[in-house]
This record gives sequence, structure tokens and C-alpha cells, in this order.
Amino acid sequence: MPAAPSVPSAATSQPATATPGRTAFDPTASPRDEVRRQLDHLIALGYPDLLGVMSESLRLVVELLADVPEKLPVSSKVPPEDHVPFVVVISAGLPLEDAAGLMRLKRKPATFMITSEELLEYRPIAGVEVPDAVAYLLTDIDTGSEFCNVKPEDALRVITGRGRTPLTIAEGIALVTQRPDTLRKNKCFSSLASQRPGQQVPAIWISAAAPKL
Repeated sequence: MPAAPSVPSAATSQPATATPGRTAFDPTASPRDEVRRQLDHLIALGYPDLLGVMSESLRLVVELLADVPEKLPVSSKVPPEDHVPFVVVISAGLPLEDAAGLMRLKRKPATFMITSEELLEYRPIAGVEVPDAVAYLLTDIDTGSEFCNVKPEDALRVITGRGRTPLTIAEGIALVTQRPDTLRKNKCFSSLASQRPGQQVPAIWISAAAPKL
């Protein structure tokens, strides 16, 4: 659990619809440029090797998403400090343990605490449909600060009542990989859409100044 005395909040999103110098987030960039920035970041991190594909193959897949953000609503009900317009999620074929290890906070690598056996038991909860695609965009993301110290089942009830969906493990990893600034002290979050028997919920938090899942 987090070193801070708070329970991780619950990140949510709307239902889903590489050169190192270009991988830093620029809030003034156009949506199209932000998609390309995220793609460059994934390639720089070695995602093509994780997927067993050529860099150009991954580039072709993600480039197809570049026009999508420009069609999204400009406004959001999510508080600005918790809002991320979108992130590119790599899903099919991604080894989550390896991907989690590529999360960084100020260059400090993440620690993955879930065993291989436990990871196999996690499944999306009822009502959450993960796109059957190598890559997709997760949109209108809320890191869920309001749910700090709220029981996961209570947070989930509110989230679904708003017509939103909680994040899966892969989506939580994608969020912190692309926007490590969203993982803040006392502002860590759970991936409520992925659960294993016993309703165990994975969370991403900060430990020893690095991400931990």
C-alpha cells in the first residue's frame, strides 16, 4: 500500500472508443502531435520488442488513432488537476509485467508486485469491454482524487452510476507510462476494472519515489 496514509483513489475514463527528445509531455501540443509524442515514447521504451513487432508496424497501428482526439468534446466534467484527455493503450499481446517495469518517476523504474500466477487470474469486471485491438485510445480520464479513502466497491458504484468505466491494469500502466505527472503523493489510484477472486483490486502508488504496482 502507499507509504502515505491514504487509500488509493479510483481512476476512470469514458468507455474506450521515437526520439527521446520528443517524449516529454507538452500541454500546448495539438491532439495529433500528442498521439505521435506518445507513440515516440513507446518506441523509445522498446514496446515493439515487447510485442515482437517492428517499430514501423506499431507506428502504422497507432498513427491510425491520430485523428480521433480532434473529434472528442473539448470540455470535460473532470476536475482539471485530475483530467487527462487521452492516452494510447497497448493491449493485445503486451506482457504487463515487462510494461509495468517501464513506468518511471523522475527516471526511477517501477516495481511490479503482482506474481505471474496472480496476474493470470485478473479479468475485466462485468460491464467493461476492452477493445480487441493492439492499440486504442482511452479518453476523458479522471485519476479520481475524490475517491481517496473510499472503499473500492463504493467508488465503483459511483463511477458506473456516472456512465464511466474504471481502468484496467493495462490502462493504468499506460496512463503512468505516458503521464507520470498523474501519479502524485497522496494521489495514487486503483485499477478497479481488473479484479481477481476475492475482489482483490490492483493499485499503482509511489514507494521509495518510484511507481509500484
